[in-house]
Amino acid sequence: MELKEDLVERFIRYVKISSQSNAAGTEVPTSEGQWEYARLLQGELAELGFEDIKLNEHCILTARLKGNCKADAIGFVSHLDTVDVALSPVVKPQIIEYKGGDVILNEKEGISIKLSEHPELNNYVGQKIIFSDGTSVLGADNKAAGANIMSAFAYLKEHPEIKHGDILVAFVPDEEIGLRGSKLLDLKDFDPSYAYTIDCCAVGEIVYETFNAGSARLKIEGISAHPMSAKGVLVNPLLVAHDFVSMFDRNQTPECTDKKDGYWWFVGIKSDPMFCTLDLHIRDFDKANYQKRKEYILSCVDKLKEMYPRAKIDIKIEDVYENICNNVTPSDKPIAMLYKACDELGITPNTIAMRGGTDGSALSAKGLVTPNYFTGGHNFHSYAEFLPIDALEKSCRMTLKLIELAAS
Repeated sequence: MELKEDLVERFIRYVKISSQSNAAGTEVPTSEGQWEYARLLQGELAELGFEDIKLNEHCILTARLKGNCKADAIGFVSHLDTVDVALSPVVKPQIIEYKGGDVILNEKEGISIKLSEHPELNNYVGQKIIFSDGTSVLGADNKAAGANIMSAFAYLKEHPEIKHGDILVAFVPDEEIGLRGSKLLDLKDFDPSYAYTIDCCAVGEIVYETFNAGSARLKIEGISAHPMSAKGVLVNPLLVAHDFVSMFDRNQTPECTDKKDGYWWFVGIKSDPMFCTLDLHIRDFDKANYQKRKEYILSCVDKLKEMYPRAKIDIKIEDVYENICNNVTPSDKPIAMLYKACDELGITPNTIAMRGGTDGSALSAKGLVTPNYFTGGHNFHSYAEFLPIDALEKSCRMTLKLIELAAS
């Protein structure tokens, strides 16, 4: 089977497995679909000649392909879960030859992607593109990486003349909800010299800089009273939360920031007459500024306690992941190899500071340098997500080229 054909077949088969993670879950993995996907990959790795295949109690799948020459051991990481953004967990992929203009995804439901809102479509006129039917995300984040990695391994099996060192793979769960799987990954089971995630977007994107990320949960216990006797007694926890939110710069939110701006993001609130819980995300590329953001939250809580001395107010702040570049430099070999691979493939590199995180954020913090490169997809976490087939092939060619360079 030709590489492109194999990629498309695998990708469509993989995305049909519903594997959304569940942020409310406490066990890893948080969904049964991730087990189904991992078991499928486990069998395929065995067919491709991998050894040391291990699927552990947390649905972390690791394996090793023995090298045929002396070279660096190289690793590849993909996450098993897709994001839950309140769309259908069932993905119905479709291939459309894009001829320009708006794309009708679902005529029955009246769902389309408007070119005016997604001008990046113009780059793919005349190409075949994989879309969902508009009722779900597509799942290229991160099943494009799964197809990429597995098709590359199948290609190596068909071409035993290609020289390579040991190749290790790790498929990890629950990346979308705080990199939970990669944080649990035992580097005794996955021990390459360096590794790569394949978890960003358009062709040429290279990432070795991500957010420093944290989360905060504010809990407020107010005082309830009947309105007839509430004056001077009632402490409304919802209004306490409102005063807390008002202490933050409205221009430092995701919708008002870009590039290397940090932000605050109030992502959830639950309240009744007695209790209120407020959830907040903290993001900044600069580690010192990230620490200042956490300190500012604490100072706001202190001020809130002064304003409402009869309320019980508690804050809990947790670090979620680090900026990859806290632990790597652009001159590190695996990062330099990304640019060399692009050069040899005729791909123009586009280095970006990712306004998010990848499993490489957690792994680099553990001491395993793990930068990130493109899947070829667009509009992750959206019904408008799409994956040009030619771009997916270029991503897989990148994987094969990195394997080649590691052995050269």
